[in-house]
Amino acid sequence: MTKLLPMNRRTFLQTTIGAGAALGLSPSIFTAAAAAQTALTVGFIYVGPKDDYGYNQAHAEGAAVVKAMPGVTVVEEENVPETVDVQKTMESMINLDGAKLVFPTSFGYFDPHMLAMAAKYPDIQFRHCGGLWQKDKNPMNTGSYFGYIGQGQFLNGIAAGYASKSKKIGFVAAKPIPQVLININSFLLGARSVDPTITCQVIFTGEWSLAVKEAEATNALIDQGADVVTCHVDSPKVVVETAARRGAFVCGYHANQSPLAPEKYLTGAEWAWGNVYTNFVADAQAGKPLGNFVRGGIKDGFVKMSPLGPGVSAEARTKFEATLASMKAGGFSVFKGPLKDNKGNVVVTAGKAFAEDAIELESMNYLAEGVVGSTA
Repeated sequence: MTKLLPMNRRTFLQTTIGAGAALGLSPSIFTAAAAAQTALTVGFIYVGPKDDYGYNQAHAEGAAVVKAMPGVTVVEEENVPETVDVQKTMESMINLDGAKLVFPTSFGYFDPHMLAMAAKYPDIQFRHCGGLWQKDKNPMNTGSYFGYIGQGQFLNGIAAGYASKSKKIGFVAAKPIPQVLININSFLLGARSVDPTITCQVIFTGEWSLAVKEAEATNALIDQGADVVTCHVDSPKVVVETAARRGAFVCGYHANQSPLAPEKYLTGAEWAWGNVYTNFVADAQAGKPLGNFVRGGIKDGFVKMSPLGPGVSAEARTKFEATLASMKAGGFSVFKGPLKDNKGNVVVTAGKAFAEDAIELESMNYLAEGVVGSTA
């Protein structure tokens, strides 16, 4: 019996281009057919599965919106590691599929992988999810996009603050980088807008995807009294299901995890990548320059919230919806003084507030020193 092994696009690129070279064919022969089929081919690359109930699913949902656009062909590959493999995937999308715009979505794809491909293919546009692009350092056919999802975590915190009976909430986090710390602080500050005595315990797993450690961290937080848990890991699935089994409430992240815990899911901070991607694609189709440093929050349609679950009280719903409306109107500040870090140092003076577009640039300095008011 012959066993047929699946061939991904990286392997296919190597074998097909190699065979073409042996026959004296140029790689451009493979792009001609694709170019004739559509006005624009767009590539999406994911580090994990597209149905992970998390980071990758959120991007795949955005890609699905792009698929509905006229004149657009979408090519995707999932489970691509942050190694030279992603370079092979990008090359195959460009040389085999004729992609003119590529979205390598994972953090580790940027340097050196996306930058290497951008230098090799200066006529192709590359946009990376995150905040790594620098105007004075990186080529103009690259760029970054991200959202102020700390706003969503603040709203998660409001729901958690009303639901918590122990006044202890928990956060499972991957790594203590600025964006993760912003989310932790935002979650706690949202809860403290309900009750200033609430504390937040944080456990870092050390990696973006470690199911066993995520389960252990969730159980440890609940064992220490946390009755509402959220997270910042690639796939919140394990955290959500573990917390619900233990009888704790949970707030989601990245995508909607309510089907995993319908009775215990309060709400969740979700990405709305469909809006972001369709803007990029529409500009590319129209021949307009693509933004190199694109940011937005709830007001801009970059971030959205999961529907409120049955565990959200009427009082909590009222405050949640009022705060959400304020964010949509613009000008809402999650970080405003007076605010101290977890060592008692004043980090935001009275009367000072950080606008959403300043959070990543200014607040990361003090956030990196310690989670505000946390017992981490």
